[in-house]
Amino acid sequence: MTKKITKTDAEWQGQLSDEQYRITREAGTEMAFSGKYYDLKEPGMYHCVCCDAPLFVSENKYDSGSGWPSFWQPVDHENIDELNDSSHGMQRTEVRCSTCEAHLGHLFKDGPEPTGLRYCINSASLKFKED
Repeated sequence: MTKKITKTDAEWQGQLSDEQYRITREAGTEMAFSGKYYDLKEPGMYHCVCCDAPLFVSENKYDSGSGWPSFWQPVDHENIDELNDSSHGMQRTEVRCSTCEAHLGHLFKDGPEPTGLRYCINSASLKFKED
């Protein structure tokens, strides 16, 4: 079981940039093709920017054409939570870090095989560590 990390809003604001806070703590979204990782192709691991939990590996990343980093599976399903999101007049699945509850992005069922899933993740919610 993952140990939960909780902090006050002031603590998160002190740790994160304004953009990281808006996306991870307020469930915001960065503009398509604006994030620093959407087209990164280096080998490595993507971690949560808030708590450093490992989330995705570069081997599972692909170019979805959406403008956001896209992965066909997480490094470990226990590291993410999937929640129903009916905001903005749509039915979607929100993806959060299971350790600190940071908003990461959304999950769609239009990805490549072998899973058919697309984890569409905001660059601002990630921290990349090169192999």
